[in-house]
Amino acid sequence: MKNVTLKQLRYFEALARHRHFGRAAEACAITQPALSVQIKELEQDLGAILFERAARQVRLTTLGEAFLLRVQDVLRAVEGLGDLARASHAGLVGRLRLGVIPTIAPYLLPTIIARLSEAHGELDVFVRETMTPKLVQELLDGRLDAAIVALPIGEPSLVETELFSENFVLIRPRAEAGNPVPKGEELRRMRLLLLEEGHCFRDQTLAFCNIQSSLPRDGLDGSSLSTLVQIVDAGMGVTLIPEMAVSVETRAASVSIARFAEPQPSRRIGMIWRKTNPLGEQLMQVAEIVRQAGRHLRGQSS
Repeated sequence: MKNVTLKQLRYFEALARHRHFGRAAEACAITQPALSVQIKELEQDLGAILFERAARQVRLTTLGEAFLLRVQDVLRAVEGLGDLARASHAGLVGRLRLGVIPTIAPYLLPTIIARLSEAHGELDVFVRETMTPKLVQELLDGRLDAAIVALPIGEPSLVETELFSENFVLIRPRAEAGNPVPKGEELRRMRLLLLEEGHCFRDQTLAFCNIQSSLPRDGLDGSSLSTLVQIVDAGMGVTLIPEMAVSVETRAASVSIARFAEPQPSRRIGMIWRKTNPLGEQLMQVAEIVRQAGRHLRGQSS
């Protein structure tokens, strides 16, 4: 295996993760033919086939599955070397790989990035927006340094640092502005619009309304908070959104914004990272910047 390169291992891991040459090539920022050549050369050097090629999908062979586990260990070790080098600096330098869930990213990221750039001009911020389970896995795999999520996560190998909390607000058609604000359980009898399966905000909303996620509902599921608000604007139901999203999502919509009686539904926002990450001290600096950005945003929405 003297000809195997770190680049080939990264390409192999990407293809094993995406199970599709096109998506893996896009993730690696190379062309699909270039990726195919590198994978073929890797298999030739090993003298064994790592993937079963099908028309629309690739699958790992038995050897490929075992090889993947070793490759992930190697890539984590390599990322760890980079973390050690960055940890030798008192401040934040190099690349920061930050994950954010979709119900936070559009509203908080602009302020976070601006403040990071102002405080740490040499920092290169890479942002990954996806749902919590994927962010946690990518953290554990060493592909991210930290992630901003809703707490708790409950993964023993991760640090959880709470940053701030925010309430949920009710979005309903403007014609209903004068109506009493319903209690959580009363929303079960209304056409409640939710984010699609996989979003933690969906689960938090269902919990407030005391609705079991497995039960059928008379409602619609959307892929974003923006979609839900626009459907409410069309008079097709009501929805809940977090406070930080209000100014962005309602500025062009003819809807009513209402707050619930105490105790209001809310969520805890925090930042998570691996306990073994040597960048812990630097990540605490990032967490403080995120905390300040959250306070600033809450002040604007109150």
